[in-house]
Amino acid sequence: GQTMNAQRNGVSINGRDYRWPERPVVVVCIDGSEPDYIEQAVAAGVMPWMKKVIEQQGSDLRAHCVVPSFTNPNNISIVTGVPPVVHGICGNFYYDRENDREVMMNEPELLRTPTIFKAFQDAGAKIAIVTAKDKLRRLLGNELTLGEGGAICFSSEKSDQVTLAENGIENVLDMVGMEVPSVYSAELSEFIFAAGVKLMETVRPDLMYLSTTDYIQHKFAPGSDGANSFYAMMDKYWAQLDALGAVIALTADHGMNAKHDAAGDPNIIYLQDEMDRIMGAGVARVILPITDPYVVHHGALGSYATVYLPNDADVSALKTELNAIDGIDAVYGNAEGCKHFDLAADRMGDLILVSSKHVVLGTTASRHDLSGLDVPLRSHGGVTEQTVPLIVSQPVVSLDQSQQLHNYDIFNLALNHVAH
Repeated sequence: GQTMNAQRNGVSINGRDYRWPERPVVVVCIDGSEPDYIEQAVAAGVMPWMKKVIEQQGSDLRAHCVVPSFTNPNNISIVTGVPPVVHGICGNFYYDRENDREVMMNEPELLRTPTIFKAFQDAGAKIAIVTAKDKLRRLLGNELTLGEGGAICFSSEKSDQVTLAENGIENVLDMVGMEVPSVYSAELSEFIFAAGVKLMETVRPDLMYLSTTDYIQHKFAPGSDGANSFYAMMDKYWAQLDALGAVIALTADHGMNAKHDAAGDPNIIYLQDEMDRIMGAGVARVILPITDPYVVHHGALGSYATVYLPNDADVSALKTELNAIDGIDAVYGNAEGCKHFDLAADRMGDLILVSSKHVVLGTTASRHDLSGLDVPLRSHGGVTEQTVPLIVSQPVVSLDQSQQLHNYDIFNLALNHVAH
């Protein structure tokens, strides 16, 4: 009733203030959504809702994502409202130097700060999070109270295994009316939106976060039939959420580019092989933060790498030598690279490398299994995949035009800058 609303004048988290939503806010992270995908699909006439939003109803902006332009650091930046230097998730994967082990960045204890969801739940908001892969679910749902009357947080990948205690919901398959999709499918993402619409009709959360996979974008270029049908599918669900009275805010965790030559073969710099040539075998350790268990579509190849060196290494000489390699765009030392990209220095190596638009970085030729690539390689990770859409279904007002927007400003836009 009234007494609750009087207290609800917003929340503060991670140095940012957010207004209480007057109607449900749905934030969508379209994994791998290079801006060209939406532009081409709208031009092809397959996204009528989006066309209306861009041309009449809402705001069509551009933003930068976090570099390395990978899934985990960007999703976590979006849901905390701050870059990795604050929240600590700097890749999908990192090297724990103290314990000499390579670690997946899927463990919630690696997070250094609470999420926007946690702050809003503490203030009494209803939260729903649906993501594609379960690896991300645990990070996104970190510190939330789940169970009866708590937040709802589940993945389409494990939608047949949801429990009230673990996910805050039961019988998701019955609710959505779909089978559990394959991890390597468009349906894995469709399930998220179908679930989102059902949740909006039933639970009507105050804040909803929907995060897809980039399976389609790794396979299909913008404007292709495969891409257009995927974006047409999403458009239908967004129109339903809009009709249900939600504010819809869309962004991406990174863009996507072709990483192959004219013959369709991947353009790869095998960086561990290069380091071994320069320094001797095994002296340096190359870490590829794109690495995750789902490598079929990218072969663990992206446009970003970090290198761990012995203490006595000549960093400036190495930078010069590596910069001379064709296809390497930039080489930074730890401090300058972390400052440049807003990263946590203790979770990056001594060197940070970014490759050019159509080039990827690998470790050694023998370690990458490319047999799963059934189409020419498309991937991400570098500065060339940094520009992402930032689209809101309502007009965005009183923005500071001089500030570079980031995808992690999306909750700020949707909650603080939508005309009421």
